[in-house]
Amino acid sequence: MAQEQQVVAFLPLDADALAPGHTLVVPRAHHVGVLDTPAGLLGATMELVQRVGCAMQEALGASGVVVLNASGPYSGQSVGHLHFHVVPCWPDDEATFWPTERSARRVGGVVHELIAQRLGDARP
Repeated sequence: MAQEQQVVAFLPLDADALAPGHTLVVPRAHHVGVLDTPAGLLGATMELVQRVGCAMQEALGASGVVVLNASGPYSGQSVGHLHFHVVPCWPDDEATFWPTERSARRVGGVVHELIAQRLGDARP
């Protein structure tokens, strides 16, 4: 479908498609998820995600898109290589692409403060 120097986009097998036009966007270089992918490559990947989504709206008349990604152990990641599912949506869709269960995990401390403390140090 789209082959670029660093990233490719392609349709999944028909049996795995969540909607007509459902597309996978995958960097050529191996990285497990968003947390270990260099920022430049992640940017190139997201640029193609954006272009695919815009093409879906224009070519298929989709009213929006859902971008799905799971990265790392216990996230639901099915393939150990960074990839994004770009799924077109229409007003009459009844599909839900959002987790329906909340995590039972409890964290000691003020969550936003714990994250904010690490943001300056968090570099892939």
